[in-house]
Formats: sequence, structure tokens, C-alpha cells
Amino acid sequence: MGSVSSADELEPFERYSTLSADESESESWRGCDRGGEDVSTPSSSPVVRSCFSGESSVRAPIAVTLPTPRCGNVLAVPQIGKLTDTAESSETEGVSEIDMMKELFTKLLLGEDFSGRGKGVCTALAISNAITNLSATVFGEVWKLEPLPQKKKSIWQREMEWLLCVSDLIIELVPLKQESPGGGTLEVMVTRPRADLYTNLPALKKLDRMLMCILDTFHDSEFYYVDHGVSLDRSDDLQMCCSAKSSGRYSSAQQEKRRPLPSPKVPKKGLSGDTRKKLQQYKECANQILKASIAINKNALAEMEVPNAYLDCLPKSGKACLGETIYRYMTENKFYPELLLDYLEVSSDCTTSEIADRIESAAQIWRQKSLRNESRYAKDSKSKWGGKVKGIVGDSGKSKLLAQRAEILLKNLQLRFPGLPQTALDMNKVQYNKDVGHSILESYSRAMESLAFKVMARIDDLLYVDDVTKQSTLSTEDLPKPICSDLLSNRTSSRHHRI
Repeated sequence: MGSVSSADELEPFERYSTLSADESESESWRGCDRGGEDVSTPSSSPVVRSCFSGESSVRAPIAVTLPTPRCGNVLAVPQIGKLTDTAESSETEGVSEIDMMKELFTKLLLGEDFSGRGKGVCTALAISNAITNLSATVFGEVWKLEPLPQKKKSIWQREMEWLLCVSDLIIELVPLKQESPGGGTLEVMVTRPRADLYTNLPALKKLDRMLMCILDTFHDSEFYYVDHGVSLDRSDDLQMCCSAKSSGRYSSAQQEKRRPLPSPKVPKKGLSGDTRKKLQQYKECANQILKASIAINKNALAEMEVPNAYLDCLPKSGKACLGETIYRYMTENKFYPELLLDYLEVSSDCTTSEIADRIESAAQIWRQKSLRNESRYAKDSKSKWGGKVKGIVGDSGKSKLLAQRAEILLKNLQLRFPGLPQTALDMNKVQYNKDVGHSILESYSRAMESLAFKVMARIDDLLYVDDVTKQSTLSTEDLPKPICSDLLSNRTSSRHHRI
């Protein structure tokens, strides 16, 4: 087997940190993300135009003139039947693609409610759920470092193109200076994509392409995977498995009992140095993609408004959220978040998520209290109640300080446990969000974050197996020669000498 990839395949990943707005401007917004192909907008796409304009999706028959070459004295007759079958299959694929797109957009327009009772969700949540479900379908079983199947890849690219075409209509007006024919300068308003979409959406598309390229590099590798007790990278084992299944030796119950996760296998002497070096580079690249996706996701969530349904469910005080112990530590004169986390001894994921939700709820309570006090101060500052205003200012400053401490504690908790799921506030923001642009950025970045994390986890598993294999090989080589074998050889030599 060869190594993971050639050196030329690493070039797209050496510039992964240059995801800036300047670079995103060079990519076309009308179609910039499918391997260099131009993705047209919904108004210009023939598939979309035929769908929304009511035109017939069946193409007119095409007259094909075929040459009649001669092979010696025999006339080579073209196989018309095969050409007709190919044309009919492509025609069927085009019609089915249009039907799939109609079904997708119908589901979005109805808010995932086909009953017609008006119980559907808003458009932003429908698009978010569509992207989340699509990513779970395509990337839900990335348990191996191998190229994504072409069918899944085409499904992901096609449906993401349909879902992201909505962002072409989310625009803003910006001033632009133009020279008038008379020689003067005029300032006119022109349209362009909204600032957050203009910057982050091309960056997410680039992260998407980079992750696909990382998976595509594992097409011919030194390692392989064992699944269901069968070596998936060996043709003999696969033939044995297929023959066993065809003969009925493996029942469905036995297959259900033997469904472990695929485990990586490396050669007896471990991976080569070149392969291991490239795996480390791919892991670092996936780590940078993960960080960029998390940053975009946090920015999108920060732009969303806090829903009133979440605020109505909060307790009346931050002390009721945090409890007596955490509240006492946070209200002291000197605040040390790391010492507080060490005191809590957070171990399980369930406990960590619960503490994160409580801290974030307390931060929202204190932030809302600070905003109310500031608004009251603005009203009462014009009145004659001077003494009351001083008390309001003190309460506002204390609430703002506690809110800042709660945010710092939450950030430290997330840094210590980077694999935490979304908090209750984030889930409520996604559920009650009305902005389609924010919904697209949040769900798309979350999908890229999940895929990058899975790629890193698979690389870590492979490197761990390689380390264990090399250690076992070294330990067997370093073992001393058994004493019994030496004695046996000496006795045999002396016996031959006597004879």
C-alpha cells in the first residue's frame, strides 16, 4: 500500500488559516462552491426556472446524426437501443431531480407541515432543520477515514445548493460613488449580500471543500478497517463474507449481535513516517477548521435575539439558579473562576451541561436586571429623586459585574470541556429565531463543526492504534532469548559430538 496521499495533495491545506473577507470577495456569490463549477441562482437555473414558471420539465427529443464507419467489409451498425436507453435514463434523472427539489421547497414553504392545518414552523427554523437533517444523513456514519461515497457527496452538494440559494435574496443597501456623465460625482445606493453572509458564507463553503478534500485523500492508504469481524480492505475476506451471507450462514440476529464500530488496523510494523506525518498535518488542518466553524457559530448565535419564552422561564434571582455555594464564590471581592471550577469537581458530561445552563441563566437574569436598572435610571435622572437614583446606579453596577463574572466562568468551563453540547439558551435561540440568514450560518457552521470533530477523532483513533502496534512490536523484539532453548541446543550439540 502507498502512503495516505502525495505531497501535492497537501497544498490546499497549507493555507487554511487565510479565511478572510478579502479572500471571500474573490469568490462569486452566484455560484462559487462546487469544485469550480458555476452554480447559478434560482432565477437563472434551468431546473429552478422550469419548476417555478410552470414549464414542462420533459425535454424535446434531440435528433442525433451518427456516422457509419466501416470495419473491413462489414458495416459497423451503431447501437441505437443503447443510446435511447441512455437518453431515457438521463431524462428520468432530470425529472426526479426536479421532483426532489419541488418536494424540498414545498416542505420549506409549508414549514414541515404537510397536513395544511397551519401548524408549521417558521421559515428560518425549517431551513435550519433541513440543513441539520441533511448533514446527519450524509455525515452521520463517518466512522472511517475514507472518501465519502459519490452518491452521498452529490446529495450533499445538490441539496445544499438548493438550500443556500435563499441567501442570494438577503441583501443590504450600501452607498457607492459614481461619476456622472456631466463630470460630477454622485452617491448611489447599490445592493450586495448582507455583511455577515458576505463574509462567513464563502468561508463556510471553503471549509466544506477542505473537509471533503481531506476525506478524498484516504483513497489508497496503508491502514484498513475491520467491521463485523471482517477485514473490509481485503478482497478474500470480502468474498468469504459475501458467500457466507448468500448461503444463509449468518442470520439477521447474529448480525445484530455482531455490530461493533469499525476498528482501524495498521501493518505489523506500524505506519510509515511519511504517512504519520501527513496524518498529523490533516489533524491540524481539521483542528483549524473546527475552530473557524465554532467562531462562526458563536457569532451567528450572538446576533440572535434572546427569546421571550426563555426569559419567562427563568427564576427571579441568580442565586436561585446557581445555588448557595456558587453564588457565594461569585459575589466575593476577588473572583477566581479556575479555582471555582476545581472546587466543583465537574466530571460527567451531564453535570457539566447542567452547570453551564445554570451559569448562563444567571448571567441572563443579571443582564436583564442591569438593563432594567439603567432604563429606570434614565427616566429618574430627569426627576427630583436624587437619592433613589444613586441606589439604582449601585444595583445596576453590581448586576453588570455579576453578569460579566458569569460569562467569564462559562467561557472557562467551555474551554475546559470543549465537547459540550449547545446550552438551553442556544437551543431556544435556534428554535425561536426568525432571521433566515442567521439560521443558515448557524446550522451550516454546526454541520462543519461536527464533521471536523469526527475527522479529528478518526485520526486520533488511527494514531493510537499505530502507537500501540509499534510498542508491542518493540517489546517483542527486545525480549531475551528463552533459556530453555539455549539448554536444548547445547544438549543436542554435545550429543552429536559424542556420536
